Amino acid sequence: MLDSVDAAIVRELQKDARLPNKDLADRVNVAASTCVVRHRSLRERGVITGYHAEVDLAAVGRPVQAIIAVRVRPHTRAIVEPFMDYVLSLPEVLAMSHVAGPEDFLVHVAVADTPHLQRLVLDRFTTRREVSEVQTNLLFQHVRKHTVPPAGSDGARDRWS
Repeated sequence: MLDSVDAAIVRELQKDARLPNKDLADRVNVAASTCVVRHRSLRERGVITGYHAEVDLAAVGRPVQAIIAVRVRPHTRAIVEPFMDYVLSLPEVLAMSHVAGPEDFLVHVAVADTPHLQRLVLDRFTTRREVSEVQTNLLFQHVRKHTVPPAGSDGARDRWS
């Protein structure tokens, strides 16, 4: 669990990972030296796993997004792991999830246009021997939360337990 200072640091860095230490310390009401030690500890403990730049997909020529639901057969480790490696190697893939339920994978892609999406599905997914079913869902809008509070810090555990 994170204490209130660690949780505040994580919250502020999720809003702006480029925040200078002095400004971060001011926002969480601790000394700059304390803040740098806490920030380092969060990285060393694996709470903060990295930093990235968010990109406007339309600005880089990939305005069309979809979720491709994929079922593979047989659903075994010998099939699943190489399939995941293959899918993650595709330049159109933003993310993928191995899930329980009627599908085995949900693959989030971004492409230039719908003909590109069609080629991706037909040439990269349905041609694979282990793929038994594919369902494509076009995304009208994709919105992602930029901050995730630690469990219990928002009262959700108490409300839903």
